[in-house]
Amino acid sequence: MTGFSAQPRDGRQPRVALRARGLTKIYHMGTVEVPALRGVDVDLYEGELIVLLGPSGSGKSTLLNILGGLDVPTSGQVQFFDHDLSAGGDRALDLYRREHVGFVFQFYNLIPSLTARENVALVTEIARNPMAPEEALALVGLGHRLDHFPAQLSGGEQQRVAIARAIAKRPDLLLCDEPTGALDSETGILVLEAILRVNQELGTTTALITHNAVIADIANRVLFFADGRIVETRVNERQRSPKELAW
Repeated sequence: MTGFSAQPRDGRQPRVALRARGLTKIYHMGTVEVPALRGVDVDLYEGELIVLLGPSGSGKSTLLNILGGLDVPTSGQVQFFDHDLSAGGDRALDLYRREHVGFVFQFYNLIPSLTARENVALVTEIARNPMAPEEALALVGLGHRLDHFPAQLSGGEQQRVAIARAIAKRPDLLLCDEPTGALDSETGILVLEAILRVNQELGTTTALITHNAVIADIANRVLFFADGRIVETRVNERQRSPKELAW
C-alpha cells in the first residue's frame, strides 16, 4: 500500500477521515466466545475531537485499536479517507500506523536513559515529514524541559513528552487511550490542554478514550459505549476549556 494521504482542510465541510461499518470483534478463551464489539458504525471527521465514554470492558479500547491498525476486526470494514484498511493485510496496516497514526496511552512508555528531546527524536528520525523534537515539545508546553530525563519529570510532564512523541511525525489521527487515567485532576488538565492544542493548531483528528464523564465536555462529539455498542451520540454545542473541568 503506497500513495494514499489526507488532504489538508480547506474551510469546506469536514470530510470523513475514518469510517467504520459493521465492526465486530470476538475473542476466544478456550471454547468460550467473548464479544468485545457488536456491530459498531462510526465516522471520525477531519479535524474533530471526539471522546469515547463508557465503563471498562464496554469496547472502547478494542475499537480504538482497530481504528489505529493495532488490531483487526472479526468482521466489518475500516476506511481511511478513500483507502480500505480492511483489504490491505499486515504490511498495509504497518504503513498506515507509521505514516498516519499517533498513539498516546495511559502509561508513558518513555525510555529512561533518553532525554525528552531524544525520546521524541526516536520518531522524527524515521518519519517522512517530521517536525523538530524541539517544536513538538514546545507545542505541549515543554520547550524548557528538552534535556531532562523521564526520572526528572513529573507524571504529567512525561505524558506530555509522550504526546509530543506521538505528534512529531505529523499524524492525521491522534488516538489517546485514557491519557489522564494515572494523573490527578490538576495534572490531567495540563495534559488535556496539550491534546486540545494539538487538535486545534495542527488540525489533527483526535479520538480520546475515558471513563471520566467530565472530560467529555472538551469534545466536539461524545460517543457513549455499553456492551460493545455505541448506545448514544452527543454533539457538544460548546467545547469547554480543560481549565473549566474539575474531577
